[in-house]
Amino acid sequence: MSQTLSVNGVDHQVDATPDTPLLWVLRDFLSMTGTKFGCGMSLCGACAVHIDGQPIRSCATPLQAAMGKKITTIEGVASPVAKAVQQAWNEIQVHQCGYCQSGQIMSAVALLERNPSPSDADIDSAMSGNICRCNTYPRIRAAIKNAAEQLG
Repeated sequence: MSQTLSVNGVDHQVDATPDTPLLWVLRDFLSMTGTKFGCGMSLCGACAVHIDGQPIRSCATPLQAAMGKKITTIEGVASPVAKAVQQAWNEIQVHQCGYCQSGQIMSAVALLERNPSPSDADIDSAMSGNICRCNTYPRIRAAIKNAAEQLG
């Protein structure tokens, strides 16, 4: 069953069942592999994308829940906030293995778009669902603060 899905400002026809996880539609049908599979249970955050500006876990979100909504993946995140976050990530050298970083960045962008001057508690709350196996949490927090300063 072919359905139209809006991803990164482009409409795509996908032939997937409504209960197919959005993650697999993005990766397998649309070849957008920046969004990662981590746990498959909405626990690690590697699969984070934005639906209508809100971060969601695409591994546990069925295609039918995303229909008619604006989906943004790491490949398409390009707002001034996103650019500041990506620049801060590079300046502070947040990434090590890099596997979780697309999800981390998507969560950080969503945080700064709704709260341009977050406290440590705000950052911890917004990022709590994102696991980094390399334990770069102090650098992630520093990068978010750096991005907020760049934007402020």
